Amino acid sequence: MAGIGFELRRLTQRDDLAGMVQGYGYAALTTSGPWLFTMLALSAIVALGMPATTPEGLATFRSIIVYNFAFSLVFSAPVTAVATRRLADYIYEKEVKQAPALLMGSLALIYCASLPVVVPFYLFFVKLDPVLRLLSILNFALVTGIWGVSVFLTALKSYRAVTWAFLGGMALSVVAAGVLAYGWAVEGMLMGFNLGVAFIFFTLLSRVLAEYPTRASQPFAFLAYFHRYWDLAAAALVYNIAVWADKWIMWSAPGREVLANGLFSHPDYDGAMFLAYLSIVPSVAAFTLSIETGFYERYLRFYADIQKHAPHQRIEANQRELIRSFLDGARSFLVLQASISLLAILLAPQLLTSLGINLRQLGIFRLGLAGAFFQAGYLFLSIVLSYFDQRRIQVALSVLLLLTNGTFTFLSLRLGFPFYGYGYFLSALIGFGCSFMAVGRLISHLPYHTFVTMNTSISRSCK
Repeated sequence: MAGIGFELRRLTQRDDLAGMVQGYGYAALTTSGPWLFTMLALSAIVALGMPATTPEGLATFRSIIVYNFAFSLVFSAPVTAVATRRLADYIYEKEVKQAPALLMGSLALIYCASLPVVVPFYLFFVKLDPVLRLLSILNFALVTGIWGVSVFLTALKSYRAVTWAFLGGMALSVVAAGVLAYGWAVEGMLMGFNLGVAFIFFTLLSRVLAEYPTRASQPFAFLAYFHRYWDLAAAALVYNIAVWADKWIMWSAPGREVLANGLFSHPDYDGAMFLAYLSIVPSVAAFTLSIETGFYERYLRFYADIQKHAPHQRIEANQRELIRSFLDGARSFLVLQASISLLAILLAPQLLTSLGINLRQLGIFRLGLAGAFFQAGYLFLSIVLSYFDQRRIQVALSVLLLLTNGTFTFLSLRLGFPFYGYGYFLSALIGFGCSFMAVGRLISHLPYHTFVTMNTSISRSCK
């Protein structure tokens, strides 16, 4: 599934600065497109919509986007995790003609699981005008669709089409929302935002279908994979709940904002945390460009030589190369992301002031930056575990992340405002440390795990 990374790496290998800038720019948009689009478009739309609506209206618009982002990630995660695994198998088996059916089936399954929850939430739980209710549900459906389609983007090589889809959608959403806000207030802002999201979704959908121009048949054939890879789905679901656990708990903290329509949030905490997440975009791009691709090449070589019955010395040499690639990648991540996080922590007062954000959020923002650093490391290590099919370990790590984030955030809430953010930071730190030990233990004994613990014939005979 690292296909787009190899294409982008060719750009950075050109002997000029433009190729390097283009490579990292494309990588940032193709890997973090939904997140960047939402954060940047939301900020611009709120700024443009201030003269056209009330503070309550702006808070309503912002809350709807945040709620839909959370809903879409949690509900789509189990399906997209299994769909990613199925698509990877299709690519390995050279059976990509089934990709359109997989896409349609996964989208249908996500909507069937989520809409029975999201639709009643907007129809009965919150008090919104009828048009705003429908626009909110539509926004959820479009954002969720982008998560479903994004599974297939990592295997594509048309990074320019993906990048321009997000840039075009962002521009359309900002312009349309800014114009429509002056006639229809919050409804106009959300309508304009939806236009941009719809542009992204249908552009990406058409690009995927053009890449795999076969008729979709048996869209639910991949459901059998859920029985086989239930732990993969569980790990993805629990991880995304864990990521949002601290936000949901903080929505009950003193200082939260409760709107008349029933939506609630904690602006100080949410704003600081979401801004802190943007600090990991460069390392995500670097991971796609160099770390994952280099590791993937050595991973393929290790197992290809085993399939060719290579001698033990060759297998050990390949293992050393794999370990060296992992350590090189870890060092690159630490140098890049630690530099960015440390610089952002030191310049946090200036950053918040320049963005017009209250310095009351300074402590939360700094803890969010430190936590995002460790969460990014945890995420990359989880991807490495996925290469070796360590699904049970991923489930255990996700559960650990959920329990620690929930427990520590609840304790920080009890201790008061000066401790807000420590729950997320400590949880990310513990999750990173445990995942690093798990990966280190795995690759240091990789031949044993390959021939014994991951050998299906041995596991069946033991049963």
